[in-house]
Amino acid sequence: MNRYERLSALLDLLSDRGKVDVDALAADLEVSAATIRRDLDHLAEQQLLTRTRGGAVANNVAYDLPLRYKTARNTSRKERIGRAAAALVDRGMVVGLNGGTTTTEIARALAVRPESCPTGEPAFTVVTNALNIANELAVRPHVKIVVTGGVARPQSFELTGPLATRIIDELTLDIVFLGVDAINPRHGAYAHHEGEANVNRLMATRARRVVVIADSTKLTAHAFARICPTTTLDLLITDTDADPATLAEFAEAGLTVQTV
Repeated sequence: MNRYERLSALLDLLSDRGKVDVDALAADLEVSAATIRRDLDHLAEQQLLTRTRGGAVANNVAYDLPLRYKTARNTSRKERIGRAAAALVDRGMVVGLNGGTTTTEIARALAVRPESCPTGEPAFTVVTNALNIANELAVRPHVKIVVTGGVARPQSFELTGPLATRIIDELTLDIVFLGVDAINPRHGAYAHHEGEANVNRLMATRARRVVVIADSTKLTAHAFARICPTTTLDLLITDTDADPATLAEFAEAGLTVQTV
């Protein structure tokens, strides 16, 4: 595995165990103890863990990992979900995308669509509060890109705060794709950060159709701030590794589920 994959795996192990030992990590990840020490020091500098003698302990916070670490997780699942979501976008639509690795895959699928612009007009409009998504789509002639204002969060590249909500409140979206940190059949969609949850909630209220895109690991996860209840969602796109019993709970809650 490459370094980002290793760092992501290391943080997953730390999250599960609460504390880790250098030698045990070296055996689990099949690298040298010296490599693990360097990785732990690097993550400690970013305040993602606390170093101890011979290992590390988890910080007393929910893990909201920087996007560059999250990109290594469940890549093939997210690509499939991204392509399936992009297929729901028709010419002329106004599409909302929040930040995250799975919504980035939607943006990439939209970016390579063979849309022609014979009249010089874009094929569709994308409204996003994610700087990385705006960067990827800004050079695509078939996409009109609208970026909200706000203050950037380095963990997710998302713009949050009053400036972001002021712009979104003036717009109408045909469809919004929400990347989430967790989704629960009874309670709805969640994010780790309350500022992101607030912006995502407003995007959902401005859309005619709300689609949550989440790989199967998010269906059993927990996060801090609710974005919106299940009753306001129209569709959940997830992967085929999702537990059938969990999917049945979403269906019982009235949410349409698509697995890819």
